[in-house]
Amino acid sequence: MPLLSIVIPVFNEGGNIRTAINEITAKVKHDYRILIVYDFDEDNTLPVVREMNSPNVDLVKNKYGRGVLNAIKTGLESATGKYIVVTMADLSDPPEVMNSMIELAERDNASVVCASRYMKGGRQIGGPFVKGLMSRTAGLTLCWLAGVPTHDATNSFKLYRKSYIDSVKIESSGGFELGIELVVKAYARGLVIREVPTTWRDRTEGESHFKIMAWLPSYLRWYFYAFRVRFSCRH
Repeated sequence: MPLLSIVIPVFNEGGNIRTAINEITAKVKHDYRILIVYDFDEDNTLPVVREMNSPNVDLVKNKYGRGVLNAIKTGLESATGKYIVVTMADLSDPPEVMNSMIELAERDNASVVCASRYMKGGRQIGGPFVKGLMSRTAGLTLCWLAGVPTHDATNSFKLYRKSYIDSVKIESSGGFELGIELVVKAYARGLVIREVPTTWRDRTEGESHFKIMAWLPSYLRWYFYAFRVRFSCRH
């Protein structure tokens, strides 16, 4: 059983997936299994993955209905090993950061390790201005005011301990809100959360399916949940 499962939700990422798999192969030092989670059989990602025929890459069909949230949920449930990393096929997240995430999780017994664009050493390159501003504001206020021990709670690029994922009920209903839900629920339980710097780069191939205004109410649900935890009797 590999130490790490790498969950990659896809939607017509045929132009990116070969490079993503090759980059992970070249840069991730630990034993891993890649789960490519897709929505429909006609997705143009599938023939590329099948042609590559990589022994540690599996295609997993989304079992909850179309959408990135359901794909990630399917991947988290299908994952094996001690740790799970969620990342994207467009290589906006540098694969080599996974090495630091695992090492920090092992050293500090962390349940969640966040790849942070907004801590010292982190960067964000490109992307829509409003999206970036809202993400940065949310991450920093959750850290400074709500006490969540990461500067970048909204980033989907995170490592989770499998035992934590198996113990938590996922309530997210859309988009990428799952990343913030899982980190604030770990915070509410008093689990160890750590962060490592990362450099996020906007995609150069394919189309982004991030819908900030449609998903904003769901993000705000978990944003304010963190503040309730901060000011509850637990603190």
